[in-house]
Amino acid sequence: MNIQRLSIFGTDNIGVYIFSNDKYTFVPKNLDNETKKLIQENLGTEIIETTIADSFLIGIFMTGNNKALLLPKNIRDDELKIVKELAKDIRVEVLNLKTTALGNVILTNDNAALVYPEFSDAEVKQIKEALQVDEIKKGRIAHVSVVGSVGVVTDKGGIVHIDASDDEIKELSKLFKINIDIGTVNFGSAFVRSGLVANDKGILVGSSTTGPEILRIQKALGE
Repeated sequence: MNIQRLSIFGTDNIGVYIFSNDKYTFVPKNLDNETKKLIQENLGTEIIETTIADSFLIGIFMTGNNKALLLPKNIRDDELKIVKELAKDIRVEVLNLKTTALGNVILTNDNAALVYPEFSDAEVKQIKEALQVDEIKKGRIAHVSVVGSVGVVTDKGGIVHIDASDDEIKELSKLFKINIDIGTVNFGSAFVRSGLVANDKGILVGSSTTGPEILRIQKALGE
């Protein structure tokens, strides 16, 4: 599986700027052509340039899987129009939730989702119906409630916060129906989503991610 180091706008926190599934990768506007080409080659998707809520922090505000893209209630009408027009063969849902940082509070693949423990049952139901997943759970990973920020899962594998317990790993693997491991990015950051973007075809990591971290990520997310 392809894996590539990358920095965006001079930072290694690439996961806050990019969202990808197996069909589309959403990136900020004004990204240079060389970076866009590298992203496209490694993730094997169409590139869509946009903002979300007038922000370049696409990975913070957006989440989803291969069935649906989830967007926050503060997305502008013109941004929503762009997403719907360009990502035309996937469902696009705007969630009416209190929180708008959907990438931080929802961890999902095509099988299941783990979500912020403070969501109401009605909010959880809304997320489940939007994602069309078989199972959804409220919970934490390594005592962290913003579960989307400390994990990355695809339909092939997953990697989560280095302090997740063996029992948590077992439960998460069962929930998402994949093998999950622990790890870090960018020379020791446990908030793996901040420095990691992955789909079933490729992996991007922040530039300061070390060789041993890359090997662990590749093993966790590879075939």
